[in-house]
Amino acid sequence: MAIANIIFPIMFIVTLGYGLTRAGFFNKDHIAGLSKFTFYVSIPAFLFINMLAAPFAQSIDPYLLLAFYIPVILVFVIGYQINRHFGANTHRTSDASAVFGLGCSYSNTVIVGLPVISAALGKAMIGSIFMIITFHSAVLFALTFLLASRAQQHGFSWRNFARSMVLNPVVLSITLGIIANGLNINLGQQLNDGLSLLATPALACALFVLGANLSFYRIGENWRFALVASMLKILILPALVYLMADKVFGFTLQNTVMLVLLSASPLGVNAYLIATEIKQYQSTLGSTVVLSTLLSVLSYSLWLTWLI
Repeated sequence: MAIANIIFPIMFIVTLGYGLTRAGFFNKDHIAGLSKFTFYVSIPAFLFINMLAAPFAQSIDPYLLLAFYIPVILVFVIGYQINRHFGANTHRTSDASAVFGLGCSYSNTVIVGLPVISAALGKAMIGSIFMIITFHSAVLFALTFLLASRAQQHGFSWRNFARSMVLNPVVLSITLGIIANGLNINLGQQLNDGLSLLATPALACALFVLGANLSFYRIGENWRFALVASMLKILILPALVYLMADKVFGFTLQNTVMLVLLSASPLGVNAYLIATEIKQYQSTLGSTVVLSTLLSVLSYSLWLTWLI
């Protein structure tokens, strides 16, 4: 399969969202409404019905999780240590370092990773992808908040964190899909068709919203740290995942490609929201979202050319 056939449709939708928003055809209120529909209705419907239909018994492989999350945590630690030793003196704190570590390791798995993998491999790997996505935010956000709480007056609240994770639409829809799958629940033709209609625009809307939101961010003065974070995110992390998947665990090519492409996704915008909540490195992570998304076109092309 030609690499352009995989990358072009995705970048076309992202560019369209960016261009129409920059031209003023859509404003922030329009995009906020579309984002709400996409992330609270369409994507959850997409995740739920696909998880319901996934070959559940074949999807649970702890070695896949290890091959993905060991490099993710390692890159988080590398980013944390880079900031502790090379960041500005006012930013060499646990909370700032934790946020920077998050910016080096948190992947935009649903909006970018999933469409790229679906285009490259089809839907055969979707169950395994969802297993990884389920723990993604929980692992990295918990680690970030735990480290950040050491430098802040308020401590880490497991209760608040657990509530936010349980109510997260991605985690909730995948979890409900797993439960329905395990219980062999039949939704009925009418409900299944209704959810399928809601799910149909999910990936296109997510990519369009991503492009639109990029028009609201700028690569600021701290572009050097944003570039470092981007390189760790889209080059070093997938390289480590490849080594774990291919050399350590000896996975099939299909599993290896799935893990590498998932880890090669650009920084997810939720990392920027965490930075805003902790009040550290907001502009750096905003810049990293933009820069890593732009550079991910080259990164994806590199990995796809090499592996497929």
